[in-house]
Amino acid sequence: MSEYALSDPPTDGVTAVRFGPTGDSLAVTSWDAALRLYDVATADVVVRLPQPAPLLDVDFVDAGSVLSGATDGGLRLHGLETGVERVLGWHASGVRCVRFCGAVGAGVSGSWDRSLKLWDVRTAEACVGTYAQPDKVFALCVGAPGAPPPPAPLVVVATAARHVHLLDLRRPSEPLQRRESALKCQTRAVAQMPGGLGYALGSVEGRVAVEYVDPSAEAQARKYAFKCHRTVVDGVGTAFPVNAICYHPRHGTFATGGCDGHVNVWDGANKKRLCQLPRKPTSVAALAFSADGSRLAVAASYTYEMGERERAPDAVYVRTVAEAEVKPKAKRGDS
Repeated sequence: MSEYALSDPPTDGVTAVRFGPTGDSLAVTSWDAALRLYDVATADVVVRLPQPAPLLDVDFVDAGSVLSGATDGGLRLHGLETGVERVLGWHASGVRCVRFCGAVGAGVSGSWDRSLKLWDVRTAEACVGTYAQPDKVFALCVGAPGAPPPPAPLVVVATAARHVHLLDLRRPSEPLQRRESALKCQTRAVAQMPGGLGYALGSVEGRVAVEYVDPSAEAQARKYAFKCHRTVVDGVGTAFPVNAICYHPRHGTFATGGCDGHVNVWDGANKKRLCQLPRKPTSVAALAFSADGSRLAVAASYTYEMGERERAPDAVYVRTVAEAEVKPKAKRGDS
């Protein structure tokens, strides 16, 4: 079976999916205020931790613990085997994004309170820095799961008003670069290329931009943007938000998930779509590749892009990835 649904899915709005370091577990967060951990092989929930507020994001610290960010502003460290939970600290508003950067051994959180915080999960006073951002943080990324760490631990922060800041986590107080998104509408997702040479941004207008970190004119000439997740609805061409982007750790291709229910896989280097997976019954809200790239987690969960309406129940799928779906095709004449 190449794809299957996990049992006992969230009941209200999946916000994030994230594989564990070995790829045999999957953490899932949602608006139903519960953190779920699934055994990927059996598709069953093995840990369910009720929370005081809806959860917006999650990331693994190691195989036994995860960080979560919640709408109440709390950043929490959860012991998956012990069930012990520790509040590391607070933002003044909802924590939209959470990532753990192994290169510096620190957690990173971005919030609607217009700040980025760094956390040392080993210490009692966990917050080691607070850094103002130009607007509400909507998305951030720290490396690509499973990929070798880049030369510098780079975080890409995308905020409201189309700001994009690139920061070195060793010196986060001053951005390396301040940019404006090449996309005309609000950023919804960002993901780094394996190796950290660039990143992809997705927006609510059904477009993706591929950008490069190197500020030289030669490197910047390679950046581009393209339309995606667009279809005809009732005879009208409609653009759907791009909710999620994730890079394949070995091949450097990337997947996008949109409110049209589709997952597309792209060869960014050659500017081609490799495949389109079968349509889900509702919006694709979140995506994640496992660290070895053999699996893709897909959250099908309505994101209210068309307001209140009848919708399919939330579901989380795990797909065993075929090489043809994610590996760039050899150019004619290549050996």
